[in-house]
Amino acid sequence: MAAPDNEESVDPAAVRRHRMLFRAIEKRRHPKLRRSDITVTDEAAVKRATKAAALGNAMEWYDFGIYSYLASTIGKVFFPSGNDTAQLLSSFATFAVAFLVRPLGGMVFGPLGDKVGRKRILSLTMIMMAVGTFAIGLVPSHAVIGLWAPALLIFFRLVQGFSTGGEYGGASTFIAEYAPDKRRGYFGSFLELGTLAGYVGASGLVVVLNSLLSADQMLQWGWRIPFLVAAPLGLIGLYLRLKLDETPAFQKLEGGQVKASEAAEAVETSATGDLGRIFTRYWRPLLLCLALVAAYNITDYMLLSYMPTYLSDELGYGTNHGLLILLIVMVLQMCVINQVGRLSDRFGRKPLLMTGMLGFLVLSLPSFLLIRQGSVVLITLGLLMLGLSLVTMLGTMSAALPAIFPTHVRYGSLSVAYNLATSVFGGTTPLVITALISTFDTTLMPAYYATGAAVIGVIAVLCMRETANKPLAGSPPSVETEAEATELVEAQAPRPKF
Repeated sequence: MAAPDNEESVDPAAVRRHRMLFRAIEKRRHPKLRRSDITVTDEAAVKRATKAAALGNAMEWYDFGIYSYLASTIGKVFFPSGNDTAQLLSSFATFAVAFLVRPLGGMVFGPLGDKVGRKRILSLTMIMMAVGTFAIGLVPSHAVIGLWAPALLIFFRLVQGFSTGGEYGGASTFIAEYAPDKRRGYFGSFLELGTLAGYVGASGLVVVLNSLLSADQMLQWGWRIPFLVAAPLGLIGLYLRLKLDETPAFQKLEGGQVKASEAAEAVETSATGDLGRIFTRYWRPLLLCLALVAAYNITDYMLLSYMPTYLSDELGYGTNHGLLILLIVMVLQMCVINQVGRLSDRFGRKPLLMTGMLGFLVLSLPSFLLIRQGSVVLITLGLLMLGLSLVTMLGTMSAALPAIFPTHVRYGSLSVAYNLATSVFGGTTPLVITALISTFDTTLMPAYYATGAAVIGVIAVLCMRETANKPLAGSPPSVETEAEATELVEAQAPRPKF
């Protein structure tokens, strides 16, 4: 178990007087690594874990992407009104409702993931997510059952939100604890590749349906198809997750091969105990994580979720055209995101994250000025500027965030911080921007909002520590080969001089 975070400072004079005693204390606190302490990763197992976690993340963002891309249609189906803006606001308010319960989901699933293991909780969240999305596709319209329609929609959005509260923190923890230290950025980038794949699948399916079906057909039954597709996707993801073993770092919480539940109980990871420790002992990393996620999620949701609605409802651009342009941008992001992960392993997490934050700080306003011109070329250029800034964060964040917290509270701490920030800032982004545009009567409000988020992000990146190529806090080193493990052990014993 990790040593206390706030160790009392030691008087240097006392150290000089009792060198042998303090040397023994230091050795006890930081014992030398044994070969059995070091995890030699199995690349096939790492790839399986990465694939299972990424597919779950793809499923999560497919669900949320579908809802945001069909926001106008859903508004007409469930919130009949003569005012288009009121319908859109009602639809986005329901979108935001799911984020209100995400922190609750994080507070429940996160500590449980630290107690009973990452694998079980990630399988449970996958089931709940698939059921919530599939059920939305079956809810009758307002014209059929009246107010029960929006009530059921909100209920199943709450199920989605609650399950998602345990998804990102667990999936990023899962990959980070499986991956070797020197390639954590690369493998972590696949998690956000899943994010982009979910959005691409959602937007691509909506484009196809809009092309094949008339507006009336989409309104009557076409909008249901993307939600019903969630069921088979969820079954595939669940199958992959159930085939995995628990992460090596979690199995070694006590420094030996023990059952996951026993290891967790030995470090007192009850849900209540963990939450208490998270908010009292780990409040500094919590605040750092909150700031990073807030800045990252505002820009993420603005570009990947809200932009098609902005192009169609605020600028009067065709729905399919806006989605197609965003689809191209996201496919380009998918082509480079793994290279961004490699770069973060080589140059560090901080330089890549700072590049993304500064990109939004400097380029948000010019990008939206280009987008407002209405030309396909200029819209694509503006979105590409924002997309390249975002991808430097997407490819890095999933490796940077888990490293902020120690192993025995990683799942819980990351879930709490991530979902609080996402709830307050991320999921409300479409609603807030739509309301700000209506209030201030300027279509540049998204640019100002993203710029403000980037300022917070820059400060947060300056405050964080570099964690690339280092073991996760509270875990022994993780390497790719036996030779690397041997080198680490031998490096602790300097060669005798003759």
